[in-house]
Amino acid sequence: MLRKICPIGNSKGILIPKDMLETLRLDVGSKVEVRLDEKRGKILIEASSQAQEAGLDREFVSQVSGFIKRYGPALKALAKK
Repeated sequence: MLRKICPIGNSKGILIPKDMLETLRLDVGSKVEVRLDEKRGKILIEASSQAQEAGLDREFVSQVSGFIKRYGPALKALAKK
């Protein structure tokens, strides 16, 4: 989707279509993570997760999630014993 950079106060910005915001459950005041991918010439915008807001490293969260998916049932079974 082609968007135009427009002035917003003393800054510049890009307006995000309402349907995209609704799909990601974002609204005014929602936090997003903005990163620059210089190699590919892209600006990446992602909805912020609670883990990111808490300052946790994305790779760490991914590894912990994988561990829980893999070993969660065994850990629950052990907790019942």
